[in-house]
Amino acid sequence: MTPDCPASTDQTRHVLVTGAAGRIGSYFCSHYAKHYTLRMMVRPGKDVPEDLAACGEIVRADLADADALRRLCADIDTVVHLAANPSPRAEWKDVLETNIVGTYHVMEAAREAGCRRVVYASSIHAVSGYPIGFQVHEDEPVNPGDLYGVSKCFSEALGRYMATQKDLSVIAIRIGSFQSVDAAKDPDRVTMMNTFVSRRDLGQLLQRCIDDDSGIGFAVFHGLSNNRFNRMDITDAQEQIGYNPQDDFTEENPALQSLDLRDKVRPHSDREKEP
Repeated sequence: MTPDCPASTDQTRHVLVTGAAGRIGSYFCSHYAKHYTLRMMVRPGKDVPEDLAACGEIVRADLADADALRRLCADIDTVVHLAANPSPRAEWKDVLETNIVGTYHVMEAAREAGCRRVVYASSIHAVSGYPIGFQVHEDEPVNPGDLYGVSKCFSEALGRYMATQKDLSVIAIRIGSFQSVDAAKDPDRVTMMNTFVSRRDLGQLLQRCIDDDSGIGFAVFHGLSNNRFNRMDITDAQEQIGYNPQDDFTEENPALQSLDLRDKVRPHSDREKEP
């Protein structure tokens, strides 16, 4: 077991990962293959990292192929839906076909196959329209800053519909800037100090969403590390499923380390007592 992986509460769950050859998918599959029986979906023509083949079953399918997705969801407990057009500059046609129609196909296939849960990779872009100094909580209205964010808002709404009307558990994770800790050490990357989520922290959050048996029907959790400044509040994930992020951008970045922000700056929730 790698040191990044907390112990799983269930070693036998069968998990379908879409977008398995992407940055998040390949990290998750390579680090959690010992926890789950993985079926890793890769789109036709996409290169597959050599070490991914050792992590489980690799299957080829396109999000447009609803019939293929239904077959892939057979005997699956949880679908981790990561496949998407990831560009914030994507045009309407691109997000419509992949992020909106494709996500509908995945959730409907999971429902028809009797899957227990879909863990959906939403994005911080679903709320990027808020002013930069505003910390977003899970119960704030969506506020996308681009069409990519619009597609994520749609899929969150679709997930709630599937949960409340079709009895499919859906957890949406609004993922921030997914990067290695080494990237956080780059002085030029200080711009992501309030959106950083390390690889191991997001991996842990995905695992906790898969393993959770508390009866969650629908939830939105924020996927950021334990940064001193967080664009999105992570309290719900901490309290509801025990998310325990290990990394803090302000402690890794050399431009911020000397400021001792963790000790000197109070958290948002800290309140001085009235005199």
